[in-house]
Amino acid sequence: MSSKTMKAARWHAAKDIRVEETEIPTTGSKQVKIEVQFAGICGSDLHEYTHGPMLIPVEKPYPLNGHQGVTTLGHEFAGIISEIGEEVKHLKIGDRVVVEPLFKNPDSPFITSGEYNLSEPLGFIGLTSNGGFAKYTVVEDYMVHKIPDSMSFEQGALVEPAAVAVYAVLQSGLKMGQSCLIYGAGPIGLLCVQAAIAAGAAEIIVVDIAEKRLEKAKEIGATTIINGKSENIPQQIKELITGGVDVFLDAAGVQASFDGGIASLKNGGTAVLVALFGKPVTHDAFDQVVREITIKGIIAYRNIFPQVIKLIDLGRMPVEKLVTKRITLDEIVTEGFEVLVSNPSQVKILIDING
Repeated sequence: MSSKTMKAARWHAAKDIRVEETEIPTTGSKQVKIEVQFAGICGSDLHEYTHGPMLIPVEKPYPLNGHQGVTTLGHEFAGIISEIGEEVKHLKIGDRVVVEPLFKNPDSPFITSGEYNLSEPLGFIGLTSNGGFAKYTVVEDYMVHKIPDSMSFEQGALVEPAAVAVYAVLQSGLKMGQSCLIYGAGPIGLLCVQAAIAAGAAEIIVVDIAEKRLEKAKEIGATTIINGKSENIPQQIKELITGGVDVFLDAAGVQASFDGGIASLKNGGTAVLVALFGKPVTHDAFDQVVREITIKGIIAYRNIFPQVIKLIDLGRMPVEKLVTKRITLDEIVTEGFEVLVSNPSQVKILIDING
């Protein structure tokens, strides 16, 4: 390997991710270069692999940076700053950091209001730019958060997905002592369990069709687990919790989860849609009206990374319990993507970039 190139896992098309030599990126004046240590494979990476492009700009370039076509994936990662642009003041070489991978459009009114996750065009490092499945990646300076020395890079790689869960729980309005139903026990659903515990939920019910994932949910603190294939789930839940649950988080994103969760809510309850729904769902709006149900969609997170870093660092969210496997970059397709597609007992697979 020359000093000008590095290995990276690059998306060429659906079912076509190649680990290949690519140029080491250069750092712009308001950018930071990071030497990646650990990176996680996300559900959205999996979607790009199985039936992309979804967010990867193939037809036309991403307006904020001109990126188009072949893309180094990876937006859940932690590493060490190796270079900074001349206009970057608040960071230095050697800082241990995580990346909040959302692009902010400086012309959007949502930036001034602080709701930057609503600015358009929506973009993420590792989807609308080259990401963290490589030895080095370059990101915008505003995306970088320092992590304490007491936090491992493995924990750091889980800050981004944990932020999704913490934001979902905050947006749901879940209060101490309330009940929470979570459909889907993949990485985000399980992180929602941990976030709901941190928020003080009394009862946490998890529904999934994979027994291994339900066992994991129980292990990390769910009070009740229900197999999604069982009969009349809302009735089972209302036998457990009179009147129904206070909050429903949909981390599955299919018709069955949407229907089951809303039917399990108490009157006046709140549903938060966390999953990226692959297909449209039908919805009984009359039922929503007469029961005064709130249904809320959320995208990613905002203004939450420092708190999530603290929750993890102080042991309030033991995210490392969700890591089921560590692999090298060379193994990313066979031992990463393919395994996640076929084996529901795998939860979070981390890539040890220098491994």
